[in-house]
Amino acid sequence: MTSSGMNMMSRIIFYEDRNFQGRSYECMSDCPDMSSYLSRCHSCRVERGCFMVYDRTNYMGNQYFMRRGEYADYMSMMGMSDHIRSCRMIPMYRGNYRMRIYERENFGGQMYELMDDCDNIMDRYRMNNCMSCNVMDGHWLMYEQPHYRGRMMYFRPGEYRNFMNMGWSGMRFMSMRRITDSCY
Repeated sequence: MTSSGMNMMSRIIFYEDRNFQGRSYECMSDCPDMSSYLSRCHSCRVERGCFMVYDRTNYMGNQYFMRRGEYADYMSMMGMSDHIRSCRMIPMYRGNYRMRIYERENFGGQMYELMDDCDNIMDRYRMNNCMSCNVMDGHWLMYEQPHYRGRMMYFRPGEYRNFMNMGWSGMRFMSMRRITDSCY
């Protein structure tokens, strides 16, 4: 199956109440504002694909990675609020992965190139801060704590010159993980 065929089939269903009850909203692609469809969201079912969900419109605020499965009460399970306001479909990618991380904003300071997961940039590179990055290939999750813990942020191919300008002031990224086809 081609990656575009897999992306066409991605589907997530949000429910207002726990255990897949109440009004629902089905999404098969990016949705920048779900507030007109649901007043709250307490459960969801990812039938195919992977998604990032956000607690603010336009893909802002806290982010949560959702892979195939049922989340009957994911608000309490993951510490999420009931205000899921946008979601982004993560396309399946099967190529090489490559990302450059930088110690300072605007690609300044130390630079390291990653082609695989890194569970702790301090241990691997003696780098205590990551303030910008350039994702050349693949889709990545970056975490605020080592060993893929804490708040996360989704990065698709592109240049990210200053994380503080993206609404993440004071947050440091300490581990990075590729979103591989095993997530689907």
